[in-house]
Formats: sequence, structure tokens, C-alpha cells
Amino acid sequence: MRCNRADVADRGTDARLARRRSRHVWAAAAVWVGAVAAGQWLGRTAGSTQAERRQVLPGDELVDHPTVVTNHAVTIPAPPDRVWPWLVQMGWHRGGWYTARWVDRLLFPADWPSATELVPELQRPLAIGDRIPDGPPDTAWFVVEHVDPSHLLVLHSTTHLPAARRARLGASIDWAWTFTLADAHNGGTRLLLRVRGRTRPWWLTATYVAALVPADYIMARSMLAGISRRATAGSPRLHRDGAVPRPSRGCRSG
Repeated sequence: MRCNRADVADRGTDARLARRRSRHVWAAAAVWVGAVAAGQWLGRTAGSTQAERRQVLPGDELVDHPTVVTNHAVTIPAPPDRVWPWLVQMGWHRGGWYTARWVDRLLFPADWPSATELVPELQRPLAIGDRIPDGPPDTAWFVVEHVDPSHLLVLHSTTHLPAARRARLGASIDWAWTFTLADAHNGGTRLLLRVRGRTRPWWLTATYVAALVPADYIMARSMLAGISRRATAGSPRLHRDGAVPRPSRGCRSG
């Protein structure tokens, strides 16, 4: 009889432990699903309004049936003509992309720190067909598709996968980046960045959605914040010697 009671007690204990483990597993799964959902939502929409996400913009026509569309926005307490010069000089070994320095070091260690001043030689007017480099020469670049100074800049790229991989794997990334600058209250600027991307095959699409969409929350928000800081740091300064300014040792830029 004692053995039977002991067996029943053991079975009851095992059942309680199993239920507890099950609750822990479900709780961990819920946290993971929530984190994934939050990463996808923030990576696609952070800072933007529903109206901004719904509006049709120049550049949308460049990427039909996109895999992913992201919209990020910020209100900058400076007029569009103070923000625009920073967009003009973007690019690899130009003014940079204004992301935080730790992001550059982690993801783009070969690039220079982003410029903290306006560079005269990079301030020539952009024109349709201009190339904006995004890597060492002849590796990756954007092409200017639409430009309206102080209002609109649309960049397009199909070069962000090496040509050899595109040919061997049948893989591709088709990207359009649209920057819009609209007047905001009190003389400020509403800066919106929309990215439309189409990828193939399925495994590249899965990687894009799983990794790049959450990462875009960090990168796009960091870029917009970097532009905002520069545009509001005082009167725009032109670097006298025309070189891209680099921070001195121990100084961080972002």
C-alpha cells in the first residue's frame, strides 16, 4: 500500500513538473514570437504615420511587387534647405550614410566615418543618372532616378549582390530608396525614407525578411537621427579643403 501511495505521489510530482516545463516552454515561445513581431513592425514602420505609409510616392514604380516595403520618418527642427545638402553628399567614401559610428564599424568597417561638415566638392547638384557609390569602385551603387532639390531624392540599385553570385545562383536584389522632405510645423522638415525591395530566390527573400527588416530599424533610424543632428547643429559649414572630414582620434561621429 505504501508503495502504491509513493507511486501516486511520484506520478503527481512528475505531472506538476511536466506542466511547469510546458508553461515555461510556452512562455518562451510567446516571448520569441512577440520579439519577432516587434522587430518586423519596427523594421517596417518606425517613426512613420499610417498616412505616410499609404501614400504613393515617386520611385514606387521602380520596384513592382516588392518583397518588403519599409517606411521610416523623423521630424527635423530645421527647414528642408538645411537638410537637403546632407542628402546630396551621401555615399561610400563621400559623406557616408550618417549612421552611428558603432554601426559603421560593425557592418561597414572599410568605409570612412560619416562627414560632420558639408564638403564643397560633394555639393554639386545631383542629376538623374548620377551614381552614388555604396561600396568600393564597381561593386555596389545607386542610380539617381528622381531628384527635386529640397523636396525629393529617389535612388535605385540592382547591384548589391555581386555579379558572379547573381549569375551563378540566379539571385537578385532590386532596391529603391525614396527620400521625401516636406514642410513641417514651425519651419521644420518631415523627412521620410521609404525602401522598396524585391528579392529572389526564396532563400534570399527569407534571409531579407528575417534579418534585414529588423536591422533596418537600427540602420534607418540611425541614419535619420544622424541627418537630423547635422542639420540642426547650427549654420551649415563647408569644409575648406574639400576633403571629407574625419573625426580626430577618440572622437565619435554618428
